[in-house]
Amino acid sequence: MTFAISQGDSMGSALIGLAAAVVGVTGTLIASVLSQRLLGRVQAEQFERQQQVAEAQWHREQQVAELNRRRDGYMQVNASFRRYRTHLINFLWTVHKGAVTPEARESVEEARRDHHSVFAGAQLIASTAVLAELDEMTTALSEVYRRTMCLEEGNPDQDGSFDDIRADFVRLWDRWEKMRGIMRTDLGIGHAVGAPSATGA
Repeated sequence: MTFAISQGDSMGSALIGLAAAVVGVTGTLIASVLSQRLLGRVQAEQFERQQQVAEAQWHREQQVAELNRRRDGYMQVNASFRRYRTHLINFLWTVHKGAVTPEARESVEEARRDHHSVFAGAQLIASTAVLAELDEMTTALSEVYRRTMCLEEGNPDQDGSFDDIRADFVRLWDRWEKMRGIMRTDLGIGHAVGAPSATGA
């Protein structure tokens, strides 16, 4: 009887040991799987954060590039406007003196073509507010050009005398200063305070 009980105890102990071993192995396997899943989740979160940082950096670089494109375009527009206006007002004086030459006319036409080319490029990059000003400026320039050429051809408008057209150039300069202020605002520079207004006419 005692032997039977002892044998039963040994068998029970063996079963308990086996169960403990199974539980231990199972726990190790589960811990390994959970650890892998946790590592995978951490890596996925890190990758997502890296992707977000990279995307934010890309957007910042695109914004800087776009700002640079607009700045360069606006600088070209300003330069071409000043050149066109200068050549056109010089031509007006030449008309007034009765000393028009083919070279003088070609100089105006070249500045006009350059301005139109630069304006066409600026249309692709300018903001809505700047584009509206560019359209108005180009329309005003075209009208002054037309009036100047009518005067040169001896068929001036009723209010198209030399002095009348000179006044147009003063208004053009004022319009340009307004456009320049809108460009500066669009670039985040703001308006120049206290800048003197020069008509150059």
